[in-house]
Amino acid sequence: MARTISPKDSKFHEEQGVITSMTEQNITQWGLDRTWFESVVKPAKTGWENAWAAYQDPAQRTRVITFTKNEKRETYEKILRILVQLLKYNQRITDENRTAMGIVMRNTTGTPVKAPKTRPEFIIDTSTIRRLIIAFWNLTGRSKAKPHGVHGAEIRWAILDHPPVSVEELVHSSFDTHSPFELAFDESERGKTVYICLRWENTRGEKGPWSEIVKAVIP
Repeated sequence: MARTISPKDSKFHEEQGVITSMTEQNITQWGLDRTWFESVVKPAKTGWENAWAAYQDPAQRTRVITFTKNEKRETYEKILRILVQLLKYNQRITDENRTAMGIVMRNTTGTPVKAPKTRPEFIIDTSTIRRLIIAFWNLTGRSKAKPHGVHGAEIRWAILDHPPVSVEELVHSSFDTHSPFELAFDESERGKTVYICLRWENTRGEKGPWSEIVKAVIP
């Protein structure tokens, strides 16, 4: 990946501000997880910004302040890199949006990526209360790795009273780049039946065939 996040603290501070500001303004339009942004990204952002502000006065800059600044950046940068990856391959975001956020896409010239031909295989773990944990891998592969050129899997699901006749009845959609994927439910939904299927999506946004539709009861 071409460098998106600068190693220089001052530049990093500017970059994160632009990325998070644009994300927050467009979070619904871009279909991002607001709960994750509010509970994970924003606290880490606040921690970094407070530490960076304290670091600005050379007369008050102690070893503890410097250590805290470095620690807060390390924590925040890991989270920010996850956010950047989500933004890079989100089909709802234009190249102009990404350019404005300083997100640099990899040059794939000379290394064409084909649309996925296989479908994911998966199992559903129901051992955790109010959770369905979906572990997925390539159906025809010998390993748990994703197919070449695949960015992740689209997960379609719905709570239904009857088996669906088509994927279109699975009205909820999520995306995950790494197995496993977790679905969380309310206490009131325990005992209901969830129908789930998956398909691969490559780095160009091209999608493969759907898997079989599998059902699971919410524990």
